[in-house]
Amino acid sequence: MPMFGFVVATRAALAAGIGLLVANRIPERRRRAIGLTLVSIGAATTIPAAIAVFRGRTATTAELPT
Repeated sequence: MPMFGFVVATRAALAAGIGLLVANRIPERRRRAIGLTLVSIGAATTIPAAIAVFRGRTATTAELPT
């Protein structure tokens, strides 16, 4: 369950960053800085999250009786 929360948080950061980059309500300089930071964090944490999910799936699949 904690891994699921981590994956959801990385997706949320990435989506929020993209949303800020296309929004017009915040001044451009601030919007760009916050948006790029969130996109960077979301993208950087996606790789470890994906690896952890696939490792967990492989371990679970390997434990199933055939």
